[in-house]
Amino acid sequence: MLKKIKVEQLVMGMFIKEFCGSWMEHPFWRTRFLLKNPADLKSIRASSIKELWIDTDKGLDLPEGTVEMGQAESEAEVDRALNEAAQSGRTLEKVSVSEELKQAAKICARSKEAVTSMFAEARMGKAVDTNTARSLVEEISASVTRNAAALLSLARLKTADDYTYMHSVAVCALMMALARQLDLDPEQTRQAGMAGLMHDLGKALMPMEVLNKPGKLTDAEFAIIKSHPAEGHKMLLQAAEPVDPVVLDVCLHHHEKTNGSGYPKGLKDEQISLFAKMGAVCDVYDAITSNRPYKAGWDPAESIRKMAEWADGHFDQRIFQAFVKSLGIYPTGSLVKLASGKLGVVLEQSKQSLLKPQVKVFYSTKTRARIAPKVVDLSASGCDDSIVSREDPSAWKFPDLDELWSGIPRP
Repeated sequence: MLKKIKVEQLVMGMFIKEFCGSWMEHPFWRTRFLLKNPADLKSIRASSIKELWIDTDKGLDLPEGTVEMGQAESEAEVDRALNEAAQSGRTLEKVSVSEELKQAAKICARSKEAVTSMFAEARMGKAVDTNTARSLVEEISASVTRNAAALLSLARLKTADDYTYMHSVAVCALMMALARQLDLDPEQTRQAGMAGLMHDLGKALMPMEVLNKPGKLTDAEFAIIKSHPAEGHKMLLQAAEPVDPVVLDVCLHHHEKTNGSGYPKGLKDEQISLFAKMGAVCDVYDAITSNRPYKAGWDPAESIRKMAEWADGHFDQRIFQAFVKSLGIYPTGSLVKLASGKLGVVLEQSKQSLLKPQVKVFYSTKTRARIAPKVVDLSASGCDDSIVSREDPSAWKFPDLDELWSGIPRP
């Protein structure tokens, strides 16, 4: 039986099923293990993780009479939060995903080249040149304005080796999409984009063997990783030209949490700026949806649900709600099951409801066979089908899932 507990309730002999937070927030790249080492318990309690799931069928249970949260109760809370986000309006796209994909692919390619060069120069100790970054932000902004889902979804298809560079591009686009949803003005939206592009510059100084280590980090290695915001901030202060204060702020504070458990300063809710709160949400989403050398990324819809589960204490609630609206409850590329028994991949968000996107169906669970791909608009008048569940792509192993919505195979 799965139970959600606070870190203070964790004792030796419990079986950890999952931490409630991004795997960047603790030294354990794996979850699902029996807690046998006192040093592991100490590391977990010293981390910013405040809650986790235990499996009482595989390890010790809580003492009798202890109040805990079960899986059904947690799922119901997440449903309530996401349904609340679905009730109000969202920023609408100017063109379809399919129309924007070709242009977005070119921007992704140029962005990767530019960011790779920027990180290489930073590693060599050269002063950061922000001119290239500014023109890149303008290109990304134009694509996000036309249809944010195209570039965001392509950026998610990055390889594990590309992560460090394309993560910056993805967070740039996510920040601008979120800024539009929050009705920030054009200058603030550009500031948000530049902050997203530069937020992880400090990773350029992290040892690759630590950054991509497939096993548990030592305390010393975890401390190195946690130094990247300060290192990036230092580099930006030494840039060839003065860097916008918003960019400096997001670089330093994108790992802060509203409950004060983040780093490097342990700031609490009102002490964290709007832009840093935006950066926290965007950074976590791209991190958990991306493949890493040590862990496969989660499906977009699963990631939104996980973040909704952690949101209280991690993220500013207003900003997280806007983030959900900007992407959708079932973001483009999500694998879903319909009431008809068909599986489909989400293509486009609906203007009517975040719960009723356009889906390309391609498989019948009733006949257990592929069917001719067909686009179904779940919000269309007369459509009696609906999403009943999100599905784990790794469980189905469709080799062409990404091709179905983008025409581009996943690397």
